[in-house]
This record gives sequence, structure tokens and C-alpha cells, in this order.
Amino acid sequence: MGDPELEQQAHVLVDRVISNARRRLIAEMGLTQSGSRPESTTIRDYDSLLYSEWPDYDVKNINWIKCEDFTPEKGVEKIEEFIKTTWEYVGSWLYCIDFLREEEDEYSKFYRYQVRWSIPTRRKPIPRATACVYFTIEASKIKPGHFPVEVYYVFEANRLVHKPGNSRFREQWLKDIIDSKIILMEGVTF
Repeated sequence: MGDPELEQQAHVLVDRVISNARRRLIAEMGLTQSGSRPESTTIRDYDSLLYSEWPDYDVKNINWIKCEDFTPEKGVEKIEEFIKTTWEYVGSWLYCIDFLREEEDEYSKFYRYQVRWSIPTRRKPIPRATACVYFTIEASKIKPGHFPVEVYYVFEANRLVHKPGNSRFREQWLKDIIDSKIILMEGVTF
């Protein structure tokens, strides 16, 4: 691949940068070495500092299915359960979940899903635009079968990869996607 000595220096440099960033975060947030504040919060360890947007808000999650029990149909059911029990949104939103495809590599099977969101109204029952969230469920071939699947999701037109239990859903993300599509469509004339 490359020069082993150069690779080792790169690893040391990256480890040093990560260590300094963690120390700076700890100092800025007034944490003690154990990772807890004098006034107790829900921040449990250094890694949770990276994900903690709201220290006093407990990000919800569900129990995901075991790798050995997974099927594409059960994936749809679990995504629906996840959305209904952990995401807070106004009741006027409607969504549908579609299984897109199955991919496979040496170590895992990846199941891709699309959740399409819209707000139909009485005046416009067919929405002008929709917003999609793409879920990936990874069932490992090398982990023991009783381990749960790994789940990741991204919002359309965004690169940030979310993991259930680590980030809090914002209804505004869906609104922003739809608003940007409507603005784009209004700017195009046929």
C-alpha cells in the first residue's frame, strides 16, 4: 500500500488531534476527568459528547431485530415502529415505506429502504413535493446471529448519516427539503 513508517506517523497525528479535541470539549463543557459534570447531566462518556445536541434530552430508540431473524418485510415493520415511537411530528404528515433493494458484500447484507413524506391537504390532495429519508439496515454475516442489525439513515439532499439513538429527529428537516423543491420548481418555466 504505502510507506509503513509514514502510515504510523499519520496514525499518531490523528490520535493526537482527536485527543486534543476531546480535551478541549471537556474543558469547554466544564466536565471532570470521569466525563461527568458537577451538576449531573445525561452525558455518559466522551463519545456521547460528539452526539449530544441536547444534554438534557434523552434520544429515543427501539429494540432492533436480530441479524438471524431479519427479513426485508420485518425491516419495514421495524422502521415504521421506529418512526412512530421516536420521531415527533405533526399528524398532518403522511409517509410510505418502500423496500428498494438488497446489496451484499463479504461481511454483511445491506437492505435499502425509502420513506417518502408529504403533507396532502384538502385543497391539494396530491402534494407538490415530497421529502425522502433513506434507511440502510445492515445484517452482519460475521457477528453472532443474536446481535441486532445496524441501522443508518440519511435525509434526501443531505450527507449527514444518522444512527437511531444518537440524533434527534427534527420535523423542520422535512419541511426544508419540500420548501427547497417547491422553490426550485417555481423557478423553472416550461
